[in-house]
Amino acid sequence: MTLKKGLVNYWQVYVLMSIGIVCYILFRILPIWGFALAFVDYNVVGGIFKSKFIGLYHFANLLGDPRFFRMLRNSLAISMINLVFAFPAPILLALVLNEIRNRQYQRFSQTIVYLPYFLSWPVIRGITFFLFSMDIGIVNKAIMYFGGDAVRFLSNPDTFWWVLLLQNIWRDLGWNSIIYLAAITQIDLALYEAATVDGATRLQQMMRITLPCLIPTVVVMFLMRLGRFLDVSFEQVLLMTSDYVTSVSEIFDTYAYRVGIQNGNYSIGTAVGFFKSIVSLGLVLASNWAIKKSGHEGMF
Repeated sequence: MTLKKGLVNYWQVYVLMSIGIVCYILFRILPIWGFALAFVDYNVVGGIFKSKFIGLYHFANLLGDPRFFRMLRNSLAISMINLVFAFPAPILLALVLNEIRNRQYQRFSQTIVYLPYFLSWPVIRGITFFLFSMDIGIVNKAIMYFGGDAVRFLSNPDTFWWVLLLQNIWRDLGWNSIIYLAAITQIDLALYEAATVDGATRLQQMMRITLPCLIPTVVVMFLMRLGRFLDVSFEQVLLMTSDYVTSVSEIFDTYAYRVGIQNGNYSIGTAVGFFKSIVSLGLVLASNWAIKKSGHEGMF
């Protein structure tokens, strides 16, 4: 089939595609030009073309900032904790939901775990304060009821990262499990029927059929997660931070907001975003190279 004939026969498909392509160009491709701000002394009045080119000056300032390694440590630590604990959680939830045989109860359970995703971070912050604050927190009231001392969950640097982790798991658990539930529905039912005939239990079927068939999807999602490795939720951290936990809450995004937006130094903010993009690209390329070297790229 020629290109012209394909366009004529499937013009509806190409019209639908064009909307997404235009949006992608407008909101993903064209904004790349904004990275030029990182290499100039940006003049708000004159614009980029009338701003003085200063090369890597902003990057040198960023790397030389005493707070740089603290921001890098915090960003890496929060992202790593989420990767280790929050990333596998939707996979486990999808496996559990798939084992529910009562379809009505399964749909009800899915609806319940999806709901937190639609809450804004200010609402989640309020719920967290209601649960873990020193004064009115339900958790602390329960601890004191059983004779313990109140714990500073929200103002203690030792617990701050774990509070963020609990928020992320609670909010994104159900929504992120959708992709894995969709992948499970594509598994050939004949595999389960054969396993049942051979006497395999449901747990064995899960471990020997469902989980191995999910590996390609898990790897793809893992690579996509690495591409956003330094993208710690800006709204979440900004709302949860306080003077007590600045040492563990300051990340690149909050730094770009305070120095770049509030102080009007847009070039610094752009340099921070460019630095994060380079690190994320390196992680994706490195992980892709590792998969190819292992000889398993054909699985995906």
